[in-house]
Amino acid sequence: MTDDASLRLDLPGIPGALFDTMRQIAKPLGIRRLALVGGAVRDALLHHEHREPWNGLPDLDFVVEGSASDLADALRRHCGEERVSDLRTHAAYGTAEMVLDGVLLDLAGARQEHYPAPGQNPVVTMGSMAKDLERRDFTVNAMALELPLDNEDQPRLLDPHGGRGHLARRELAFLHDSSVADDPTRVIRAARYAARLGFQLAPAAGAQITATLTAWPWVWSAEDSAEQAPPALSTRLRMELELLLEREPWGAALAHLQHWGALVLLDSELQQDSRLQRRLMQAQRLGLPLLTSLVAGAKNPAALAQRLQLPLQQQRQMQQLKNLLQWLDKELPADTSGWSADGWSDALEARSEIPEVVAHAACLLAQSQSERVLWKPLLRWWGRWRHLKAEFTARELIAQGWQPGPELGQELRRLRRERLRQAR
Repeated sequence: MTDDASLRLDLPGIPGALFDTMRQIAKPLGIRRLALVGGAVRDALLHHEHREPWNGLPDLDFVVEGSASDLADALRRHCGEERVSDLRTHAAYGTAEMVLDGVLLDLAGARQEHYPAPGQNPVVTMGSMAKDLERRDFTVNAMALELPLDNEDQPRLLDPHGGRGHLARRELAFLHDSSVADDPTRVIRAARYAARLGFQLAPAAGAQITATLTAWPWVWSAEDSAEQAPPALSTRLRMELELLLEREPWGAALAHLQHWGALVLLDSELQQDSRLQRRLMQAQRLGLPLLTSLVAGAKNPAALAQRLQLPLQQQRQMQQLKNLLQWLDKELPADTSGWSADGWSDALEARSEIPEVVAHAACLLAQSQSERVLWKPLLRWWGRWRHLKAEFTARELIAQGWQPGPELGQELRRLRRERLRQAR
């Protein structure tokens, strides 16, 4: 463990009085230890020791040996509303969130955990600072900047797992030999950090991913019922993918996952899809949700959507995508070269196709090796044809003498078809 009292890590944008205030308030409460942990410490070291730019942080995470909620309440009483603009305590979970001096703080009691079975949620109990650092994902995230409570010493760095060395080598190393087996979402997290920070896997970490995925030690596999998937291969996996696609350089992150062979956690076809990046880039240009677009390329997108517990609307879309692709492959006439905008619109609208589903199908077919170029009319329907309306509105036709009723509807449809026949 590093214990360097001379080390001072100033965090740009963080008021200097914030740490001093926390130390001053914590000691009388009987709190034994207080430390800043996780990404803030990692990024501060990168900034000070390796001249990386400081990108700021959405919040600061503190671990407390004692009551986090008591500390938060005491900070509010001491600082008042001028400095504390928001506070939420969760005594039952030993956590609190607050905004102090304009900085979002997450306070949590020190915890320890164990996994009852691979891929399941961990069992969490209260623990020590050392145990709390031990439960983290990578050594570079298992460092802490402890704020001494019994003297005026400067904060000291705690590095029990060698994270500082891995940081210098720009490596991601797991803390335990069973890290991936316990929690497969750590592989997705590794891809996120690798893409964001420009890090590589440490050799042992890469070997652990390969060995664990090859052995596939879980009692559940992708061929089994989606409803029986463990949390780390369902809801927690979805949450990590959402963070990857929404906050990270997702192209680089997905490239890492494919290179590591880790997309089999989702689906074997996604792992083998050499056109995955191009398809998602097209989906992004069309404004489609990236996670749904990723799932669309799976062997069974409806089953994967169910396993990840996507919103019900998106699960239905993935089932409809499967049906649309089957219709295009099995039931569509072999020669559609003579079909114009009205023919395609009639066919798709008779099936009540959801526009987003047609767009997903267009992205998939645009990257397929089929000789039939079906993606272009699908894309044109999604982007242009479905928006075309009749030359006159119902109100204008009524003003011309038409009576409300079925015949008016037929005329509107005829006029729209006229416009479609002229469309390209």
